[in-house]
Amino acid sequence: MSTTVSILGCGWLGTALGKSLLRKGWNVKGSTSSTKSCNDLEMTGISTFYVKVKPKGVEVDYNSFFSTDVLIVSIPPTRTDCVEESYPQKVNQIAQKAEEIGISKVLFISSSSVYESQNKEVREGDEGSPEKQSGRALIKAEKVLTHNPKFKTTVIRFGGLIGYDRNPVKFLIYKSEVAGETPVNLIHRDDCVGIITQIIEKDIWGETFNASSPEHPVKREFYSKAAKISELPAPVFSNTKENYKIVNSDKLINALDYKFKYQSPMDYLKEVEEWAYRI
Repeated sequence: MSTTVSILGCGWLGTALGKSLLRKGWNVKGSTSSTKSCNDLEMTGISTFYVKVKPKGVEVDYNSFFSTDVLIVSIPPTRTDCVEESYPQKVNQIAQKAEEIGISKVLFISSSSVYESQNKEVREGDEGSPEKQSGRALIKAEKVLTHNPKFKTTVIRFGGLIGYDRNPVKFLIYKSEVAGETPVNLIHRDDCVGIITQIIEKDIWGETFNASSPEHPVKREFYSKAAKISELPAPVFSNTKENYKIVNSDKLINALDYKFKYQSPMDYLKEVEEWAYRI
């Protein structure tokens, strides 16, 4: 019997994940909260549902979306003034829905933004008090799910997502005074999909994992090369010191026996450069 997976939030990562799982023969349900996105998602072959999560409830066209072996929650915090309160409330609504339907396994997509930048390597358990509201909101949301005894939750804290049409240099284009010696914490979408798939296949629940490429080049090296390949202006780098963190993914690597396709974000840039050269 094939596995049924429901992906709550089929955006840039969720849609790619759903398509990959379909190719493996799994039953895949995906959700979106806009009519246009519904039409686009249906074209992929993913069973498409309208689901909108609010702080006080969940709007869903068919409850069968939640009839699943695994619920993947892939809805990041939005940029609002009260995200630290509203986002955990939304995730609590999802938890209540999971309880109501009887879902036993939940996979929550979180972020390495839950860690403070304290100029050191960070591992699971080093959360502290993040600088951004979104990071603090994610910590609260994680606890809503992991503290619920009605189902088992595994949390994945991804670094910054790169790959395909997501050109990393566009985040810093035309910026000046970028601290060039700050290490980056990035992960390619292919590795995100591979990690999520292996967690489900190996039935690893009740865990929290960091997921970032094991190597961490500095911004000056990475973004200068990204700009050159893309023929875009490079950021203006400075020798200014800024607080940083280096996200350690050893726990994930050991638990899954996982080998990153992109050990370093620089590997992705080499691939892009080779592709551009062949054209």
